[in-house]
Amino acid sequence: QVQLQASGGGLVQAGGSLRLSCAVSGRFVTLNAMGWYHQAPGKQRELVASRSGGSTNYADSVLGRFTISWDNAKNTVYLQMNSLKPEDTGVYYCNVRIGWSSSWGQGTQVTVSS
Repeated sequence: QVQLQASGGGLVQAGGSLRLSCAVSGRFVTLNAMGWYHQAPGKQRELVASRSGGSTNYADSVLGRFTISWDNAKNTVYLQMNSLKPEDTGVYYCNVRIGWSSSWGQGTQVTVSS
């Protein structure tokens, strides 16, 4: 069982940047996959960035603007968000998968003003 602690959200103007962090703690050898999800107000949660086996994938809406990465020394997943748009507003959740087990962070709020 692992625990995830997300942080880094906040209020930013359109065109700005934020870096989200998700610290992973607990007993694990390796993560099979990791991802960041975005839940806009009144909408379903959607996957915007994922990383598995060294490969990364991005939703079309964030391609070229967001970057997911993993720091093995810090056991932390990052989401670098550049050129933010008002439609990026919402709660961002991190998720990791170990084998068949999936764990979620508590979410961090990102608000992008126009």
